[in-house]
Amino acid sequence: MTLDYPNATMCQLVEQTAEKYPEEPAYELYGKVTSYRGFTNRIHAAARAFLASGIGRDDRVTICMPNCPQAVDCFYALNRIGAVANMVHPLSAETEITFYLTLSESKAILVLDMFYEKVIRALRKVPHPVTVLVARMQDELPPHLAAAYLLKAGRHYLKFPKNGGDPTGRHTSVLWKEYLKRGRQPEISLPESLYEEDHTAVILYSGGTSGTPKGICLTDLNFNACAIEAMEAMGEEFRKGLKMLSCMPLFHGFGLGINFHTVLIHGACCILMPTFDMKTYASMLIKKKPNFIAGVPTIFEALLHMPELEGVDLSFLLGMFCGGDSLTVSLKKKIDQFLAEHNAGIQVREGYGLTECVTASCLTPKDTYREGSIGLPFPDTYYCIVQPDTDEELPRGAEGEIILRGPTLMKGYLKDPEETAKALRVLPDGHTWLYTGDLGTMDEDGYVYFRQRIKRMIVSNGYNIYPGQIETIIDGMDEVAYSCVIGVPDPRRMQRVRAYVVPRNGVPASEEAAETLRQKIMEELRIHVAGYALPKEILFREELPKTLVGKVFYRKLEEEAEWEIREADGNG
Repeated sequence: MTLDYPNATMCQLVEQTAEKYPEEPAYELYGKVTSYRGFTNRIHAAARAFLASGIGRDDRVTICMPNCPQAVDCFYALNRIGAVANMVHPLSAETEITFYLTLSESKAILVLDMFYEKVIRALRKVPHPVTVLVARMQDELPPHLAAAYLLKAGRHYLKFPKNGGDPTGRHTSVLWKEYLKRGRQPEISLPESLYEEDHTAVILYSGGTSGTPKGICLTDLNFNACAIEAMEAMGEEFRKGLKMLSCMPLFHGFGLGINFHTVLIHGACCILMPTFDMKTYASMLIKKKPNFIAGVPTIFEALLHMPELEGVDLSFLLGMFCGGDSLTVSLKKKIDQFLAEHNAGIQVREGYGLTECVTASCLTPKDTYREGSIGLPFPDTYYCIVQPDTDEELPRGAEGEIILRGPTLMKGYLKDPEETAKALRVLPDGHTWLYTGDLGTMDEDGYVYFRQRIKRMIVSNGYNIYPGQIETIIDGMDEVAYSCVIGVPDPRRMQRVRAYVVPRNGVPASEEAAETLRQKIMEELRIHVAGYALPKEILFREELPKTLVGKVFYRKLEEEAEWEIREADGNG
């Protein structure tokens, strides 16, 4: 199948939608609704402010935000003027933010006031000047909620921004509301929209093939193709009057590509969730009655145990899509049973993909499930199974590395041609293929089956965590001889992070001494590692199992942890 992909930017497609449905809701935050007309007005106001500040085509601006209106506006405003949106997790560690700003050479960063101090600390080691754009949550809430938020949390951040917070003097700070006023000058006009197929529009971050942070350069075509392919694969039309509960974050390919862009170019409405907790999620389901929900397995597993949903009619659901981690056969059965019991005439559908191709590129067909399968490739996306470390295509049913190609493939990793060459390879067929680092099979009918990852990685709550990054920091401490970080099965997160540490001077003699060392390790990790990647457990050992060549035998530790959990469950 070949679909038509418009020669247009992401913002142009949103603008076209706004012309068709100007009064339809584009997004909603806790009851405050913004129409498509209002949305495009906000986009253009932000775009003019950027132009007035000297930010234009190819300049990078970091968006370090949860799912707030300012973040959505900013993303499309940057796209409107041909600038590049550098998308960063607001819970990133201080040194990670320094890395992202430096690598991308961002001229500005948009951040909520509650994260302002961390960003200012991160800027101390950024070698070029950066303007900090400070957004406030209360500016986008309905009046009664804004007042309540200001009393409880918002008042603590009113002292931000402050230019005196940067000791280097290189960086300036300004409130987002004040910044927007810069674009009101009559001489500031928007340029003509310019679409170039190979132009970098977005930078997202992932571990790449080595497990170190990589900036993934993606184009307008990548995102537009993803949105159009996803619609075709879903078999459900996102159209005006329908709603998506947009809880997956903007800085994540799944969130940005499916929860937002796919919805917004088809005239549906995004119900924004800036922060996630299960009670709020359940409340949103009941009050807002979204037609589509998309999330990681842990979200849907938690839904099964929410007393608030007991007896609730979920017949309004038209689609439930699961990605970010493997959906086990047993969990799928439980979710499908839950949906049936709540009058939803659908089943949960599993997808598979990587940030290197925006997000999902494979999806379980509607009402057609093959046990253990992640489904069929999207239209215009082709999968192949090859012998690992070679380009040899394997016969159907044989296990090998999953590779894929299609219009959503990234341009490459930012400033990293070596890693790009490992991930993107031109084969004798003349096409560029993405080597996923995942093992799987494909049956005679083209259904794909994910088996396991080749590269070492932990997936917790849908986020990729790379053990090597954490081990490097722990091993760099004077008190530590060496360490090993693994993922341990967890009923809520799917996996939680556990660190085994061999202290340089032996295991602490008392629990008090052990706790002191744990706290010191955690303090060091918090500086360098995002909150979601921090170990939930730190265990001390005299030594760790080794392979024949002397490396830590992490698979042995994983087996021990799994056995330990099975024993605990059995004794329970």
